[in-house]
Amino acid sequence: MGCDRNCGLIAGAVIGAVLAVFGGILMPVGDMLIEKTIKKEAVLEEGTIAFANWVKTGSDVYRQFWIFDVLNPQDVITNSANIKVKQKGPYTYRVRFLAKENVTQDPETHTVSFVQPNSAIFEPSLSVGTENDNFTVLNLAVVYNNTADGVYKVFNGKDNISNVAIIDTYKGKKNLTYWPSYCDMINGTDAASFPPFVEKSRVLQFFSSDICRSIYAVFSTEIDLKGIPVYRFILPSKAFASPLQNPDNHCFCTEKVISENCTLYGVLDIGKCKEGKPVYISLPHFLHASPEIAEKIEGLNPNEEEHRTYLDIEPITGFTLQFAKRLQVNILVKPAKKIEALKNLKKNYIVPILWLNETATIGDEKAEMFRNKVTGKISLLGTVEMALIGVGVVMFVAFMIAYCACVSKKVK
Repeated sequence: MGCDRNCGLIAGAVIGAVLAVFGGILMPVGDMLIEKTIKKEAVLEEGTIAFANWVKTGSDVYRQFWIFDVLNPQDVITNSANIKVKQKGPYTYRVRFLAKENVTQDPETHTVSFVQPNSAIFEPSLSVGTENDNFTVLNLAVVYNNTADGVYKVFNGKDNISNVAIIDTYKGKKNLTYWPSYCDMINGTDAASFPPFVEKSRVLQFFSSDICRSIYAVFSTEIDLKGIPVYRFILPSKAFASPLQNPDNHCFCTEKVISENCTLYGVLDIGKCKEGKPVYISLPHFLHASPEIAEKIEGLNPNEEEHRTYLDIEPITGFTLQFAKRLQVNILVKPAKKIEALKNLKKNYIVPILWLNETATIGDEKAEMFRNKVTGKISLLGTVEMALIGVGVVMFVAFMIAYCACVSKKVK
């Protein structure tokens, strides 16, 4: 009887040890299987999850505009007064609803090329007025038209998943021809997705044709998006800093007068890629810009929550599941003796014309699919691993204690 009890206790301890060891073995094996699956499904080729979501976004993308209405144009023209503005908006358009066009795979270079149609549909129910509303603004505002953006050529990740979605060329070139030195490089992806297995320490590089340059985002916080854990990456203020604050930005300062010898920050002169028009890009309401720029404009209220740009990335796949791209279009206005409206001006103005907010969030159906196919399975595997280890350890310890107690009692 004593032998049977001891043998049973030893058997229980052995089973517990086996469960714990199996759970431990399952951890690297499970991670390896997950990595293998992600590497397969993240490739941009027909039949993968990534390709299906890449060709046509599964989320509704909206681009909202706020127009700055100038309230005192005559006072500015006559007395060179500060410009008083009041934003009106949003005027909302649904964009990026068309699939990528001319999608062509190149098996030799492991790239895929495409163009992104830029059609837009006005959404009256999400707008404060109609497209026929009148404003007092300058006539030089940049028009977002219906032409396609591209041609882009990106790596499909077939040979190296760490390169997937990274832009190889834009309009047939590896550089933009707008900026000197490395500032002219086309870096990273188009921000719709990034190579998988994103770590918090990674700097996410991406190119935006809207601002005619490559830029980057850094990790801010973790959030839960419809039951999916995501990393929020934000554009840091140093991305638009002056060369004095961030020496890496020296090649984005292309003139010395308006920038006050490259000391002003928070605005970017993109005239070279806008047919020579004096267009400047900034964050909305001159968020993170030099006070000298904003002090000439009354009626601005910058705040981080409403006016920052962010990307919410699912770290295992690298997919962008939610984003808000916010930027402001401004025009340089300066004294001009031969132009009647400008001859009395005593100072330069960088005048805000409009700011836009382009946003998208993964839909409920897509989120459920994502949970079921990706994060749910990974979470379940982790739970099983920890359960096996936990139960195994408890069983081993409990049965060993019981066995030792039984042996001790028998000796006495």
